[in-house]
Amino acid sequence: MNRKTRGSIKIIPVESIEVLNHRERNTKIFEEITGNIRAVGLKKPISVTPRPGPEGAERYLLVCGEGRLNAFKALGQKTIPALVVEVSDEDAFIISLSENIARRQSRPLEILQAIKVLQDKGYDKKVIAAKTGLSAEYVGGILLLLNQGEERLLVAVQKGRMPLNTALAIVRSGTSDTAIQATLQQAYDSGELRGRQLLEAKRVMERRMAWGRTVDRGVPRKRTGITSSSLVRTYQREVDRQRLLVKKAEFAQQRLLFVTGALHQLFSEESFVHLLRAEGLDLLPKYLAERIVPTGTAL
Repeated sequence: MNRKTRGSIKIIPVESIEVLNHRERNTKIFEEITGNIRAVGLKKPISVTPRPGPEGAERYLLVCGEGRLNAFKALGQKTIPALVVEVSDEDAFIISLSENIARRQSRPLEILQAIKVLQDKGYDKKVIAAKTGLSAEYVGGILLLLNQGEERLLVAVQKGRMPLNTALAIVRSGTSDTAIQATLQQAYDSGELRGRQLLEAKRVMERRMAWGRTVDRGVPRKRTGITSSSLVRTYQREVDRQRLLVKKAEFAQQRLLFVTGALHQLFSEESFVHLLRAEGLDLLPKYLAERIVPTGTAL
């Protein structure tokens, strides 16, 4: 991407700035931005690139800082400090997208749709990865889910509720409840899904089966595919896993009791203690020493 990195700070009219890549903002976050600017002023200038306007008027495309620009407008400010840089329309758009992707407060679907926009502009996954700082494998997986309309899985991946590989495996398994449950089971067995993440993944799949692939936008969706029997099977699998976990814990506890009992007897023999000391093996972790070494015995 060819761009000029140097620029100059100028005070420019807010009405002369055109937003190239508009994004919706959380009301609370916008109020925080506005409150901070009202209290301490603008800490970081926005970035713009100049464009010719009608009859020679100065016009600018916004590169970075839409939230700050909107806050200035909300506060009734007529001008705003801006870093003026010379970049092409394409570069300005990509810089704006990259900023949105890097921003922690970005909504997951905004980030994912930004990747889709770059694909629509003709970039392949390697170029998109280079421009956004994401891996090519991640971009490729996200694009597959986007093209399949899997918004629920996309949000789950972006929020860390489900690994990307698991989401892709679910899409490839089709719409069969049995195949999807088998995919989740395989992800659990392989270690990709663990603990709370497993429960989150199940909730995502239940919503996907009940309300469809796309995220709710206030329009009720017809329930499809979810049955009481599938919920019972899911519950029974979880119960079976919990029982197996309890059995493994009991077995491990029995082994631990046997080992500590045997070591306790050995440490009761003075000759064994002398042998350990001679070999330089007389140090034990405190929690083991308290369980094994008889009271009053020193190694």
